[in-house]
Parts: sequence; structure tokens; C-alpha cells
Amino acid sequence: MLSRRGLLAAAALWPLPLGAREASVLRVGVLPFGTVSWEAAVIKERRLDAAQGFSLESLRLAGNDAARIAFQGDQVDTIVSDLLWAARLRAEGKPVKFLPYSSTEGALMVAGDSPIRTVADLAGKRLGVAGGALDKNWLLLKARAQKQDGLDLERAARPAFGAPPLLMQKLEAGELDAALLYWTFCARLEARGFRRLIGADEIARSFGVEGPIALLGYVFDEALLQRKPAAMAAFARASRQAKQALVSDEGAWSSVRPLMAAEDEPTFAALKREFLAGIPRRGIAAERADAERLYAVLARLGGERLVGSATTLPEGLYWDVPNG
Repeated sequence: MLSRRGLLAAAALWPLPLGAREASVLRVGVLPFGTVSWEAAVIKERRLDAAQGFSLESLRLAGNDAARIAFQGDQVDTIVSDLLWAARLRAEGKPVKFLPYSSTEGALMVAGDSPIRTVADLAGKRLGVAGGALDKNWLLLKARAQKQDGLDLERAARPAFGAPPLLMQKLEAGELDAALLYWTFCARLEARGFRRLIGADEIARSFGVEGPIALLGYVFDEALLQRKPAAMAAFARASRQAKQALVSDEGAWSSVRPLMAAEDEPTFAALKREFLAGIPRRGIAAERADAERLYAVLARLGGERLVGSATTLPEGLYWDVPNG
């Protein structure tokens, strides 16, 4: 007699009618060094998709812009992207949904022996900023500095905008005094002895955010829930199971480690720690309440260039996964 695991494996290999196969396949866009590829690797290696009755297919994409183009062109069913982008799409009439993926955000990094101890100490300093003048973390950092220290960072410091890898190199070379970077670069720097001056989570709390807020999430079209309701619910369960495996089972990292570009154990440990810290653990109501608070601040700071015409978070943006 076959065990339950054997039955599931046999069922996964049994030929399905074409329509059933199409209904059970979900295509996710992944970036070369993005953490979505980590989660997808665990799902496939542990056959979590087959056990849940769907098939996960990964499409490698060159970068965030390529991912958004692929999503809007229906080349993939879902990608992980920014909450602000998803909110803007929905406000402009594209009925997308958002499923929280990670609350891990960037930080302001300085050298381990840097004399800079507070945000106020950035006056007169060379400050690298990843993501450009409308980066949400830069807008929030500027607002916090003005609110708490009376400091106009744009004038008092010497900000330089650039790509994260370049800014990381310049910080390591001493050509910058501090750099506001995305979390994976922060983790790599921490492994090399650099330290966080302030994290994006602490900056957000100064504007009334009460808990870790997932500003990254799976974005997908609402119509997908109509076409593939069972597959989408199964995907959400498999995603949770993969994250839980990474939390509780060291062996789950064996399929992830080759994807991390971690050149040494300290870098691997830092990346792993930050990824696990960002796993969403709050309900959708709490996520949305904090997102609304932060969105209102960002809409005020960045205006239409950042969030489009919507001054509040669009209704119906979040997907509250059915139980089961």
C-alpha cells in the first residue's frame, strides 16, 4: 500500500488533461539574486507545489523593470514588487491584489568605526542614496531628520544618488561617509564590519507605524483569482510552508545557498538572518492599518510623482487568503 507521500508523488506525475494542467500552473517571475528564487527553490525541491496540487514555474527576469513589464504583459502570473507600485496600479484601474511577502527593508549604513552616531551627525557628510530622489526610504529619512533634528538633509548633507552596488563600493572605499541601501547590501556590509545607523523600520515607526510592515508582496491580477482560485490558494499555502521550512529546518537552506552569492559564512549568516526576520507574521488587518499610515505620509512627501493620483491606499488591494 502506498503511503500518503507516495500517493501525492504519484498524483503529481499522473498525466492531466490540458485544461487541468493549465489551471494548475502558476508562473512566477524571479530575479537572478532575488529572494523569490530562494522561496521557489524550496517549493520545488520539497515538492510543496505538487503536494498542494499545483505546479510552480519560475521565469528568470533581468531586473525589477523587466519583472514589471513581464507582469503587465501577462508573461507571468505574479511577481514580488513594491506596495506603492501595486497601489498605484490599482488606483489607476488595473485590479491587482497584494499578498505580503517580506517586511525586511533597507538601512542607513556607516563604517564600524565611523564617528557618525545619529542622523543629526550627517550634516556636512557625503551620503549615498540608492533608488533615486523619490526612493521611499530617502523621503522618509529626510522627513524624520527634519521632524526630529530640524535638519534639512538635502541641503545640510551631500547626497549622491546611484546604483546600490556602486554606492556599496564607494562606502567600502571611504568615498562616502554613509549610504542608504537596500537590505541585501546592508547585510553584506554588516558581514564586513559595517553597522546600521538607522533602519527603515525605525524610520517608519517615527511616523506612527506600529509593527513590521511588509512593503514587498506578491502582486497578481484579481482575474487570476477567478481563473485559478484553487491554484492561488495552494500557492499561498506553499509559500508559507517554504518560509516555515527555512525557519525551522537548516537542511532547507541547501537548495538556497547556491542562489545567494554569499562568498563566506558571515555573509550567508547575515543574509539568512535578515530574510527570516522579514517573514510576515501579522494578519492582513494589521498590515493594512500600518500601510495606510505610511502611505498617507509618502503621498504627502512624494506627491503624484510617487503615488499617482490616489492620496489614500486603494480599497481591496490586499488579498486575505482563505483558510484551508
